[in-house]
This record gives sequence, C-alpha cells and structure tokens, in this order.
Amino acid sequence: MSDIVSAAVTQLNAKMDGESFDGTAKFVIEGEGALMIAGTDVTACADDAEADVTLTASRDTFEGIMTGDENPTAAFMTGKLTIDGDMGKAMALAGVIS
Repeated sequence: MSDIVSAAVTQLNAKMDGESFDGTAKFVIEGEGALMIAGTDVTACADDAEADVTLTASRDTFEGIMTGDENPTAAFMTGKLTIDGDMGKAMALAGVIS
C-alpha cells in the first residue's frame, strides 16, 4: 500500500467519523492504489474489491477533494474524476465526505 493510500484512509476515517453510508464505494488514486468505504459506521480501508460505485482520480484531484479545494461535482464535470457504477451512491458519498 502506498503512503498516499495509507494517509487517505486515515484522513477519510477522521472525516467520516459518525457518518453512515448505505453501500460500498471504491476510490482509485491513479498510480497509488485503491481504498474502500463501507459499513454502517462508515470506515475506509485499503482494498481493491468490487464496489457499488468506483471513483477514479489523480492524486492531485483526490487530495483537492479531500481538502475541499476541489469540488467533486466540478471535478466530475471537467473529467478530472470518473465515476463507474451507481451514481446515486456517488452523490450520497459526497455528502458523507464533505
């Protein structure tokens, strides 16, 4: 697991503390690896399993979304973020990690 994925897992777990997300989501950070978000008490972990929705972005775009410098909707609309799978789950996830 890359240091970027490891740091992202830690950051996401802190950000999502107490939130809930009905489903599974996978973030693929290009050139770094993947992480999963799942569970009633939402948790993130390094994993590359199947998910309801997969979001793929560069390291810079992913970090921008995590810090709030990059709007996830704008990133999607400009092609910086691709979404494969359940768009409703992607929209629900945006509410959890914002």
